[in-house]
Amino acid sequence: MELLTLLFQSTGFMNLTFGNIIMWIIGLTFITLAITKGYEPLLLVPIGFGILLTNLPLANLMEENHFLWVFYHFSIDKWDLIPPIIFMGIGAMTDFAPVISNPKTLLLGAAAQFGVYVAFFGALLLGFTMQEAASIGIIGGADGPTTIFLTSKLAPHLLGANAVAAYSYMALVPIIQPPIMRLMTTEAERKIKMKNLRTPSKLEKVGFPILSVMIIILLVPDCAPLMGMLMVGNLFKECGVVERLSEVSQNALINIVTIFLGLCVGATMPAHVFLKKESLFIFAMGCVAFMFSTVGGLGLAKIMNLFLPADRKINPLIGSAGVSAVPMAARVSQTVARQADKRNFILMHAMGPNVAGTIGTATAAGMFLTLLLK
Repeated sequence: MELLTLLFQSTGFMNLTFGNIIMWIIGLTFITLAITKGYEPLLLVPIGFGILLTNLPLANLMEENHFLWVFYHFSIDKWDLIPPIIFMGIGAMTDFAPVISNPKTLLLGAAAQFGVYVAFFGALLLGFTMQEAASIGIIGGADGPTTIFLTSKLAPHLLGANAVAAYSYMALVPIIQPPIMRLMTTEAERKIKMKNLRTPSKLEKVGFPILSVMIIILLVPDCAPLMGMLMVGNLFKECGVVERLSEVSQNALINIVTIFLGLCVGATMPAHVFLKKESLFIFAMGCVAFMFSTVGGLGLAKIMNLFLPADRKINPLIGSAGVSAVPMAARVSQTVARQADKRNFILMHAMGPNVAGTIGTATAAGMFLTLLLK
């Protein structure tokens, strides 16, 4: 009997806390939303399961030299391997033709980083350090890999909360953005039809990643890991002579690292780390950042229309796609435009600011690293 008692006391049941149960509910909620609603399933499923694993008492998967700790320590915390690899896959799946055809959309992608800086200063007012505030502000770019990349360097203790906030708001784009879009635009503006984009030449498509990476990294060297991998992935896609590299980058490789990224992010969220008031502040500031990023893109599009001739007006809705949630934000722009006019098709125009936002968020992260990493 004494042996049985000792055996039972050594199980996780005797070490279970109320915080563990709360985190189980959070993890199961993510998994449920991913399965039933389709909200970012490729990430919310492994993140949710990682939350379950790290909150099973005595499993110790994030203890030093244990499985998930080893992968997290070397691929995210120490060497920052996963975010650049994911960016290479994103580059291999990205078509920059809308940006090449309409370079003005680069400005809209930059304007949609407005929320990053609003949240940065807001987090400072809430008492976060400058490094912590920068890692929270970047959530406004709606770019999970960039958030993880920056947070792992500036504020690794916030990685779980920041990453979950970033991916949560990416998943909630169709819910958060439309009310802001309707509030900031008139029905006439939402009905604006834009001329068809020209088709860039192969030389332009091949030259864009090469020229872009040189200019951007010369200006902001610390964004090199993300921008370099984004553009080499796009070069694989556009050059037409390395189909195998492009195929692996946008399929097998990115899928493998996504599995471990999600598990490791979830595993950084044990109850004693995540269930703090700081986590609530992070989610609140992340929402503020995302909303102001949407406002920034819409606002610049409306300002640009003041100086454009009548036949070259921009549908302001494409400005909201300047956040980096590719391609979901562009699809939301299309959906809202078609609600005003079923014959209006702005998806390809919205993809311009959308992919430009990816460049803008990575560049903003590089600027924060330049200024704050010591």
